[in-house]
Amino acid sequence: MTRNKIPGQDELIELLLKRQSELNALLEITRAINKNTSTPLLVQMLEVILKNYLNVGRFRFLTEKNGTFGYTSKYGGKPEPIALLELFCTKLSKTRTPTVITERHDPVLKKYRYFIPFYHKSKVVACALIGEFDTSGEMLDNDLNFIQALINVIVVALENKKLLKERLQSARYQREMELAAEVQNMLVPIRSHKDETVQIGATYLPHNEIGGDYFDFIRLNKDEFLWCIADVSGKGISAALLMANFQAGLRAWATVDNDVSRVVQKLNKIVVDNTRGERFITLFVARYNQRTRQLNYVNAGHNPPVLFSNGKAEMLKDGTTMLGIFEDLPFVNEGVLKVEPDSLIFNYTDGLMDYELKNNQYWKDEHLLNFVSANGHLQPDDFNKVLMVHLQQVIRGKAIDDITLLTLRIF
Repeated sequence: MTRNKIPGQDELIELLLKRQSELNALLEITRAINKNTSTPLLVQMLEVILKNYLNVGRFRFLTEKNGTFGYTSKYGGKPEPIALLELFCTKLSKTRTPTVITERHDPVLKKYRYFIPFYHKSKVVACALIGEFDTSGEMLDNDLNFIQALINVIVVALENKKLLKERLQSARYQREMELAAEVQNMLVPIRSHKDETVQIGATYLPHNEIGGDYFDFIRLNKDEFLWCIADVSGKGISAALLMANFQAGLRAWATVDNDVSRVVQKLNKIVVDNTRGERFITLFVARYNQRTRQLNYVNAGHNPPVLFSNGKAEMLKDGTTMLGIFEDLPFVNEGVLKVEPDSLIFNYTDGLMDYELKNNQYWKDEHLLNFVSANGHLQPDDFNKVLMVHLQQVIRGKAIDDITLLTLRIF
């Protein structure tokens, strides 16, 4: 049964779906790059996205080669002499973020509103000028950041094409990790949260520069909130972009459908459509009603969270298979339970249990349950800190994967 819409819901859904469309476009660009698509076709894809998705009417994209800048893309109006734009790019490139052009009296710059530079380390390797671009104040920063990320993907591809063959793999990996890190930052909504209903503590420890873990907390209305923790197979830019697309889908569907099982089925469809079976996602998602104290959850192949209540610890295992394996999930067993006051729910990704151990030590689910039972009285942040100390001083293992801890105390 679909619940009644709350005020402003239509606008929120529109913004979320717009973001999802943008991320889909970014995924298509990335796939084209991975297939070693030619530069002209990549530029054509970029122009289509800017024109059709973002309504950018005037665009100039310059890239550096052998110490000078040249046109890589241009549309909207008569092209300016390249020497003039090269001079402006050099003059304006002190900033590293999208910047409003203030020199409106200049006959060339007055046709443009925004300037975006692109760096490799400390060197400017490209720049873009954007004009005839009207967007709302609420979405302006989001759109400009998306344009920067989108063009940066193209810049990465063009730079990679210039690298010598023996350096190509390492340099490409590094640039992809930088971009993936930017995307990953969008997937960490909170580190801590506390209100009269719930207190949250989160810890994220990527094994390398960027990982495939994701967690989220969403206040749905005055009585309900939703949280999730997930892990995508693989690493790097494609994994980060898939998880960003997944986040957009989750936030869009969770606001309009109060049935957790249906939301999970729709998320599975998103993963299948985007990956064509090449990747999968494990997920735990739960919806809690603070008035009725009812918790509805689905565990889609994820490490089971631990509920500590009234001195007892139990794992939340009900659910389904990992997402992205089957076009239609073969079954969904939704967990339903009442949460007693002052309960603790500990969520984590598989990196916590995948420690490389020494001296015949072992670290299994039953040991985790014992730890939660002994420390379940702690507040979320303290619980996470004590657990990490336990891993370092007692287990004495070496992390071989990303570790994400998401701990909630429900009052």
